[in-house]
Amino acid sequence: MIPPRYRLTKFRNKVIAIDGPAGSGKSTTARIVAARLGYIYLDTGAMYRALTYFASTQGVEPSDGARLTALASGLSIEFETHEDINRVSINGQDVTNEIRSPEVTQQVSEVSAHKDVRKAMVAKQREIGRNGSIVAEGRDTTTVVFPDAHVKVYLEASVRARAQRRLIDLARMGVATSVEEQIAELQRRDAMDSGRKHSPLTKAKDAYVVDTTNCTIEEQVERVLSLLKTVLK
Repeated sequence: MIPPRYRLTKFRNKVIAIDGPAGSGKSTTARIVAARLGYIYLDTGAMYRALTYFASTQGVEPSDGARLTALASGLSIEFETHEDINRVSINGQDVTNEIRSPEVTQQVSEVSAHKDVRKAMVAKQREIGRNGSIVAEGRDTTTVVFPDAHVKVYLEASVRARAQRRLIDLARMGVATSVEEQIAELQRRDAMDSGRKHSPLTKAKDAYVVDTTNCTIEEQVERVLSLLKTVLK
């Protein structure tokens, strides 16, 4: 486990929201920042992935907004950090690896584009963050889920850098692919996430932008923590 390093009064009960496109380093950076602060880490993207995976096991198509909304409303999604890995469970079943499969990745943007699905999921996310002391990350955490977050951070990186990161992640899962394939997939997802009608990926006007193109994960984490130490009162 990563031991908390910051126990300053100004870090108590805050909501830190981190946005950015796929592959920008949101998940890993947010998880480590949360651990350093002793905060809860809320991976909103994993929640949509969990719904997407569960829907596939129930034979529900990504286009079926009504059935997806019904599933989302009744789904129990839990997070638990174990050996520095954010484990995700659906109704008590660990699905951490399953929700990162290429099949889920291809379908999750369509699933998350449904208005009522997002409404149901946002309600769950806001309830988790109701008492603060949370680092939330996703594609609409700064604009929709937590528009009044104490600090908003937008991570960005070149599409090639993001594709190379995805290549490494998928290789660890035993999935064979290429940088070119991942660039195409990321461009597809960027277009869908930014162009969707409901809760599109946008950069909040009051978000602090951190370019992670040439950063290691530790460098990204330190940049965000330095930002928090500077702007939080």
